[in-house]
Amino acid sequence: MADDLFKALADSTRRTILDELTEKSGQTLFEICSRLSMKHQLGLSRQAISQHLAVLEAAGLVGTRREGRYKFHDLNTAPLRQIAERWPVPDTSGPEEGTP
Repeated sequence: MADDLFKALADSTRRTILDELTEKSGQTLFEICSRLSMKHQLGLSRQAISQHLAVLEAAGLVGTRREGRYKFHDLNTAPLRQIAERWPVPDTSGPEEGTP
């Protein structure tokens, strides 16, 4: 699972898609394509963006749900929390060493 997660995060376009889903979760493919084109000047095809979304979904970072004929994409940050919990940062809020 971690390999899929790091592979998904390695691509700048996928990170931009995640940024857009952070701003507004529950977007359709059309909405994501529009935002990437207008806001980020990314001239990618719908198929290319769909493939990026599939990689993000395989990594567990994006979940999908269908309502009628629409498919909505939602951000899922649980895999990122699992990575953060795997390698916790030691607490450095205590007194610094060498300080009297």
